[in-house]
Amino acid sequence: MTGRRGGRPLVPAYLSTGGLAGPGRARLDRLSVLSAAPAPRPADLPAAQLALLDVLDGGSLTVVEAAALLRLPVSAIQALAAALLDRELLLSRPPVPPAERFDPDLLKRVADGLRSLRQ
Repeated sequence: MTGRRGGRPLVPAYLSTGGLAGPGRARLDRLSVLSAAPAPRPADLPAAQLALLDVLDGGSLTVVEAAALLRLPVSAIQALAAALLDRELLLSRPPVPPAERFDPDLLKRVADGLRSLRQ
């Protein structure tokens, strides 16, 4: 099969996930953080799910990072991760919320205070 310019092969997501068409009960954001659960892995897992668990072994990754490492579409990783979450073989947490905007007036006062200390 010929690949696209980006280097990823042109394979439908349901084929790369072993027939999973969509996410299960769990809804995962692109920036949801995934990590492998400490549960033992069953022997009947499809190769794509094993590959995802192998990538997550010993650490945590976002859905997007796992997709990049496995060279699969994000939607495929979401479907694989949802199936693993349903079997309690994967842990997920929501994305880290963006930081609140800083107060420019507070920063100006801190900078003025630091300048006054130098004198």
